[in-house]
Amino acid sequence: MNKIHIIAVGPIKEQSLLHLVMDYQKRISPYAWLKVQEVKAVSFSEATKKQAKQQEKEALLKVLHSYEKEQIYFLTEKGSLFNSEKFAEFISSHDGRDLVLVIGGSLGFEEDFLQNYQSLSLSALTFPHELARVILLEQLYRALTINQGKNYHY
Repeated sequence: MNKIHIIAVGPIKEQSLLHLVMDYQKRISPYAWLKVQEVKAVSFSEATKKQAKQQEKEALLKVLHSYEKEQIYFLTEKGSLFNSEKFAEFISSHDGRDLVLVIGGSLGFEEDFLQNYQSLSLSALTFPHELARVILLEQLYRALTINQGKNYHY
């Protein structure tokens, strides 16, 4: 069974998106072990954008420190892009190993931070971080059902 960790900067505040997140987490549970961990987002009023990115980076590093043996991928618009079938193959290739997927906050990630990690893309488009989490969970569910031969993806 796949073990998937999602680390996200900031909580889901929009209730309609939160309901979708909870629904997809429930749908995923028969196919994979899933853990979602949130780190604090830094508001622009508390710091400049550069300072906010730095503080979020430090918060992520504290969490990522405990994932030394796992495959860690940051979600960015410049990362490796898959269609759903190829994403299912990617997920399947990690079966038996923990997979860590990191979603940034509204400011994204510092470029030098990204150089230390592999990256994936949900699309060449940029999405709000809350919506990115919904899309990621839906695509994880889709990939897992493809790998199980279920009739969700046509």
